[in-house]
Amino acid sequence: MSLSAYRAALYDFAPDTVRSALKNAFAADALIQLAHPFETLGGPGALFEEALGPLQQAWPDLERRETIVIEGDAKQGHWVGCCGYYTGTFAKPWLGIPATGHQVAMRFHEFFRIEDGLVVEMQALWDLPEVMMQAGVWPMSPSLGREWHVPGPATQDGFGPHGNGTAAASVVENMLIGLGMHKEGGVEAMNLPRYWHPKCSWYGPSGIGTCRGIAGFRNWHQIPFLKAMPNRVGDPAGGHLFAQGDYVGFTAWPGMQATISGDGWLGIAPSGQDITLRSLDFWRVENGLIRENWVLVDLLHVYAQIGVDVLARMRELVKARTGRLDP
Repeated sequence: MSLSAYRAALYDFAPDTVRSALKNAFAADALIQLAHPFETLGGPGALFEEALGPLQQAWPDLERRETIVIEGDAKQGHWVGCCGYYTGTFAKPWLGIPATGHQVAMRFHEFFRIEDGLVVEMQALWDLPEVMMQAGVWPMSPSLGREWHVPGPATQDGFGPHGNGTAAASVVENMLIGLGMHKEGGVEAMNLPRYWHPKCSWYGPSGIGTCRGIAGFRNWHQIPFLKAMPNRVGDPAGGHLFAQGDYVGFTAWPGMQATISGDGWLGIAPSGQDITLRSLDFWRVENGLIRENWVLVDLLHVYAQIGVDVLARMRELVKARTGRLDP
């Protein structure tokens, strides 16, 4: 598959090789949807010129490392899902984020829909807040969960796991249905212990952080989230859920809609603003229970919908720290 050659090119990242691999792996009119501020890009060429190329210029020894790669059929098409991180030496500023001179890492979840051997659609989130935090310029509220370098699977078997994934997909699908029962019956209706391992790890995006166990998940993510947006509605049927072995992937653009009507999430005021959320997920099921869940949410897009330009606010913070103040 030409996608494999593209992924291999990103590991060693010679620009000309990456451009060639992009051309061979993607349909010319492929739909490319990337995290804010990149948004929908004008095809595979724009993916390089507007995103990958500038990243490599800032991190000249750039490489892309994968920790999970799965594929399978969803209700709409055949998908490949990749989880991992970009890393390199942060030598030059990128998106206004100041260079650190040190190795930096940025998590990614990248999902590819394949037709006739070519990528015809890409949905991807890059954890930009993680980069800002490593540069010391995250300008928004602190995370409730643990910020760290999120690990790969505890079982170290995330590359093309064996099995068709039917059993794992059933666990995740039923769990997602259970989450939707909160509006009718509260936390008891969600029946979390039925689906989540008591030692589960929920690896959220930077800005939310990692939560350990059901209690950690509830306290550091779910309770603030539901207090702020009690009417949130997910749409599993409208997204793309697929599984391989013990792993399940889900992508949608967007995957949820809600109204910010209460306090408690990301320090956002209860403005009554309607928003959508982009959340791309991987789960690992162990003995019928979810043991690990890797989650990325496009937080910069959330803030943009309520009128907050996080990158502009970050630039003001950087300006103050460098002493380059306007007269």
